Amino acid sequence: MSDQRWSEMTIGQMATLACLLEVNAPKPGNVHRGADFADLGLNDFAASAVAIGPAFDLAGRSRIGRTILTAVRATRRFVDSNTNLGLVMLLAPLATVSVKELNPAGVGKCLADLDEEDAADVYQAIAIARPGGLGTVDQMDAAGPPPADLLAAMKLAEERDLVARQYGNGCEQVFAAVRFLTDPAIASLPLSDRIVHAYVQQMAAFPDSLIGRKCGAEDAKKSQLTASRVLDAGSPIDEEYFQELRNLDFWLRADGHRRNPGTSADIIGAAIFVALRQRKVALPLRSS
Repeated sequence: MSDQRWSEMTIGQMATLACLLEVNAPKPGNVHRGADFADLGLNDFAASAVAIGPAFDLAGRSRIGRTILTAVRATRRFVDSNTNLGLVMLLAPLATVSVKELNPAGVGKCLADLDEEDAADVYQAIAIARPGGLGTVDQMDAAGPPPADLLAAMKLAEERDLVARQYGNGCEQVFAAVRFLTDPAIASLPLSDRIVHAYVQQMAAFPDSLIGRKCGAEDAKKSQLTASRVLDAGSPIDEEYFQELRNLDFWLRADGHRRNPGTSADIIGAAIFVALRQRKVALPLRSS
């Protein structure tokens, strides 16, 4: 897309916009403009989205770890909960590479340059954000001292954390989600509906790792199967599809917000950012 307005949007503004588009879409089980959690609401996510913009405007001149730490520190000045650690960790490498290198190979090459300084900054960001459900592991625990090799630590965590897995595969699942989001078959839908559909596809493709950490593998697998039933019910304009979407939302919210598919939301937020950078989302957004 050659719209001149894209040249007027900074990387930081794209990061903020991606976060806002993601949280406003009515995704099952998540906070959105029609549903808050008891202790966390849309305004917390909106404030967080605004907070990280300046950090991402400097992403091309900062190391990945420092971008993550700066963004998490800025977020914590506005909100008391972890609203965006996973998404920030995905956005940082995606904001660092050029648009030409915005693919798994280019991102993987950038991530291969991570060093001890990045590890120290990322572990400090994790300590500040205090994400839920991390548990403990014998090697390179997130609550312990930072490792010399951040990629090695991410590799140890990749089976229980889909965000960590992106550091080992160049964000392959994020780029797959971009394809979900920009599928020509749903191009006529409003952007918010395309975001929801891409999110359900992401949930159906992988058990949500936040649900897995907080509620166990059985619930994570059930979230995947329930999302698959939405897709099996028909296209995202069919009443049967929307009925299954409501069923998915009901089940996810039935246990407070412990079954919050936060990792799936992070992957989709990062995919929106990639689509913005690659100009695969048209302006004005209402007609994209």
